[in-house]
Amino acid sequence: MKRQIIRIDEELCNGCGQCITGCPEGALQIIDGKARLVSDLFCDGLGACIGTCPQGAIIVEEREAEPYDERRVMVGIAAKGTSVIAAHLQHLREHGENGYLREALEYLQEQGVPVPVAAVHHGGGCPGSRERTIAPRPAARQAGPLEETGSELRQWPVQLALVNPASPSFDDADLLVVADCVPFAYGDFHRHFLAGRSLVMFCPKLDARIDEYVEKLAEVFSRHRVRSVTALRMEVPCCGGVRMVVQKALEKSGVSVPMREYIIAIDGGIVGERALSEACAF
Repeated sequence: MKRQIIRIDEELCNGCGQCITGCPEGALQIIDGKARLVSDLFCDGLGACIGTCPQGAIIVEEREAEPYDERRVMVGIAAKGTSVIAAHLQHLREHGENGYLREALEYLQEQGVPVPVAAVHHGGGCPGSRERTIAPRPAARQAGPLEETGSELRQWPVQLALVNPASPSFDDADLLVVADCVPFAYGDFHRHFLAGRSLVMFCPKLDARIDEYVEKLAEVFSRHRVRSVTALRMEVPCCGGVRMVVQKALEKSGVSVPMREYIIAIDGGIVGERALSEACAF
């Protein structure tokens, strides 16, 4: 089959071995003083090794190659320990390879290998961490048991860590950027905000990949004509990072997109709204 796979220029390669650590899949080895692709089966073609090569000896090309085999790769990955497993899973997430990621997680589950989870630091004084009991807000109508009201979700995945910035779902889109607590607090989220929009979501407090999110959103803005951005955040101070990520991404991409921010209260009301077009016109 034809697919994307790496090629190593042997004349440029000096055998330094830096690409080996950049390939947790185990597709590369140093043989006879040169980096070699030992098996097409282990190369996912995503090019993680390219940035680690100081000689610029590695490129990605399209050619006939054996299909990549995620389960065979995971046999070697799982044996290398937590750090290598985590690096491989993150690599798949960043490139939107959700099918391979699902296979990898299934393999770990079958083998009883724990999935690495980044430590979550709980801040003692942050209002966003304070426990509260919330009285239910009155519904507009009483829904029957398991009654389906319909979904306005237009694409999948929606977690920004998994989103492919090249996805056609962003073409000529009205983009909705949401703190991940918002849909739970705001009861009319689908009808009021999600309808007709393409969605990405993340947690500005607990996610440790904010710089990567800026890069990914900047790529979305650079690759596609985005008509507008609606940013939704909770009222707690730590949620202000949603607006910051969008603004930095717009600045990095060099485009101007009208933006409006809504602030949602913990009890579900809208407590703030403002247009940020001027602040985002770079």
